[in-house]
Amino acid sequence: MKILQINASARADGSNSTRLADAITAKLKSAHADAVVEVRDLAREPHPVLDEAALGALFTPADQRSPEQAARVALDDALIAQLQSADAIVLGVPMYNFGVPVQLKAWIDAIARAGVTFRYTAEGPQGLVTGKKVYVGLARGGLYRNTPADSQVPYLKSVLGFLGMTDIEFVYAEGLAMGEASAAKAFEEARAQIEALAA
Repeated sequence: MKILQINASARADGSNSTRLADAITAKLKSAHADAVVEVRDLAREPHPVLDEAALGALFTPADQRSPEQAARVALDDALIAQLQSADAIVLGVPMYNFGVPVQLKAWIDAIARAGVTFRYTAEGPQGLVTGKKVYVGLARGGLYRNTPADSQVPYLKSVLGFLGMTDIEFVYAEGLAMGEASAAKAFEEARAQIEALAA
């Protein structure tokens, strides 16, 4: 079993969402003695955003790309290959201004490629990244679960599902900015969720 952990926090150290992702990964690894874990930390190793140069490279036929364009596409290729080779994906996702971090959006933009991770058919779009189990650890300062203010869960369900990853479990740690007691309770509840997921 190969586990791919994506840390999406802007913080390389002290991130609550990374703490959640680490706990999920540790639990999965304890249940699969032969598991191999690969971690991509988007704070320590940020991926370039999808800009005009990147679009130009992606829409240029491979045999016509400049060396710079080929190098840019190769960065995305590496993320796609890493995703495709994983059996389980663990995402550590903080909430920034009601949305996902730009670091995670850059990763999603890199892995979403027509003809590779999804395709359009006469019946509509079809996700090509199938057979994966996804765990998302959500760290939030306030309380947003099951409220209209939670844009993260619908977005992640939509975009990951579009790529074929429909088996998604969310682990919540909320109220982390509402005092020490609230934060302690949040992580206690998250640990219970993680135990239940593994079971």
